[in-house]
Amino acid sequence: MSAGKIVDLNKLCIHTITTKHWSIEEAAENYSKVGVKGISVWRQYLDGRNIAGTGEMLRAHGLEIVSLVRGGFFASTSLDARNKALAANKKAIDEAAALGAPMIVLVCGADPGQPLEVSRQQIQAGIETLLPHAIESGVKLAIEPLHPMYADTRSAVNTLAQANDMAEAIDSEYVGVAADVYHIWWDPDLEQQLMRCGRNNNLFAFHICDWMSPTVDFLNDRGLMGEGCIPIRKIRGWAEAAGFRGYNEVEIFSDRLWSGDQHEFLKRIVKSYYQS
Repeated sequence: MSAGKIVDLNKLCIHTITTKHWSIEEAAENYSKVGVKGISVWRQYLDGRNIAGTGEMLRAHGLEIVSLVRGGFFASTSLDARNKALAANKKAIDEAAALGAPMIVLVCGADPGQPLEVSRQQIQAGIETLLPHAIESGVKLAIEPLHPMYADTRSAVNTLAQANDMAEAIDSEYVGVAADVYHIWWDPDLEQQLMRCGRNNNLFAFHICDWMSPTVDFLNDRGLMGEGCIPIRKIRGWAEAAGFRGYNEVEIFSDRLWSGDQHEFLKRIVKSYYQS
């Protein structure tokens, strides 16, 4: 299946980090004005706010809260650090429930002082420990595989196959996968693994942006859809063929795009979304 062009904004979601310098109130107002229907909230935008009230504000602007970002960072050589991570993730689950977010995206963590296999074991154990609290709170947990360049400290889960393995091993309707094209576009097994994810009802989220070539920063040089070399429409087609019917979540870290007028940036997001 090959997806066609986007025809409306009904499945467009934007992460608050994308328009980094706007408060959550500014983001809500400005996203709503241009017809965006979904918002994924990064936790720092809730600082100092009544979280339940913020959720009501977002819904009053006609925005569906797609996810809370982010939890995770389970892996460490330090038992104390692992226990602190569990406590922080329980707090994140409570925040998601108060906000009305159905899901938390997990950046799972890694520690260069231990083998990746050990970090993956700690990640799975951490998610399993959190699972009863997540179920009680009605909040799903989405494992996000990150590009291998982040395998040192950010995540030991680096392929969609590894994320699928972990979700299937945990075997809960509350644990699935967040697929971000920036991290997985290079994978020769991507179509097969998206189909596998869909068959198991584990494809919880789909994030989009583009890979600039040449890139000047592996974290903060992502591009608008169509600016780089990711075959976004093809990958979106695979996700849809796998049964995904959720939001296309725009998540862009870019010093270049953050430095300009954010209203113009938002207009470019909408235009590039239509063309993607």
